[in-house]
Amino acid sequence: MTEAQTKVALLAGATGLVGGVLLDLLLEAGDFSRVVAVTRRPLAREHPRLANRTVQFDKIASQLTGFTCHTAFCCLGTTIRTAGSEQGFRRVDVDYVLAFARVAQAAQAQRFIVVSSAGANASSKNFYLRTKGEMEEALGETNLAALDILQPGVILGWRHELRPLELATRVLMPLVNPLLVGSFAAYRGISVRTVALAMLGAARSGRRGTSRYGYTAILALARKGAARAVL
Repeated sequence: MTEAQTKVALLAGATGLVGGVLLDLLLEAGDFSRVVAVTRRPLAREHPRLANRTVQFDKIASQLTGFTCHTAFCCLGTTIRTAGSEQGFRRVDVDYVLAFARVAQAAQAQRFIVVSSAGANASSKNFYLRTKGEMEEALGETNLAALDILQPGVILGWRHELRPLELATRVLMPLVNPLLVGSFAAYRGISVRTVALAMLGAARSGRRGTSRYGYTAILALARKGAARAVL
C-alpha cells in the first residue's frame, strides 16, 4: 500500500471560488485516498473518494470529531457585502478559519494550507488587510507542524453570481499586471486555478514550520501542483 492510498485531505470552503477548483484538483490527483469536504450545505456532486460533512462552523469542534487527516486545506472567506457587516466578515475570515485549524490539529493534520491575501498585516489601517493579518497571526500561535500561507493579489475567476466589479477586474487585470513591478508585483491578478494548484503544490512541498508565499512563489508552487503526483 502506497502512502497516497492512506492519506486523507480535509477541505473547508469547497463551495467557494478557490475551494471548488481545489476540490476538483484533489479528486483528479492521486495524492490522497479520500477527500473530506466540510461545508455548510451539501455538495451537489459525488465521487468515490469524496466524503461531504455538513457542519455549522461555529460548532465545528463538536460536529467534526473522530477521524484523522494528513493535510488540511482552508479556503474559507467571504465579503463584507455577503457577511452583512465587518463583524460578520471577521467571524468567517478569522474565527471560522481558526476553529477549522484547531479541528485539523485534533485530527492530527501534519500540514495546514490557507489562502490569505497580499498585503495582509495585523497593523494595517485597511480593515480587509488587517483582518487577514490577524488571521495569519492567530494561526501562527496554534503551533501547527507545517503552516503554508498563500498571499495572492486579485484572484481571477468566475463565480456563480455575476459581480460587475469582478467582471471588469477579470478583463482589466491582464493589462494592468505588467505595470505592477517591484513591491507592487505582489498585487498582480492571478487565476483561481493557479492558486488552487499552488495549494496542491504546497501539500507536496514537504516544508516544515510556517511559510508564506507571494505572487512569484505561488506560481512556483502551482508548477509543483500541476506536475503528476508520484504514486
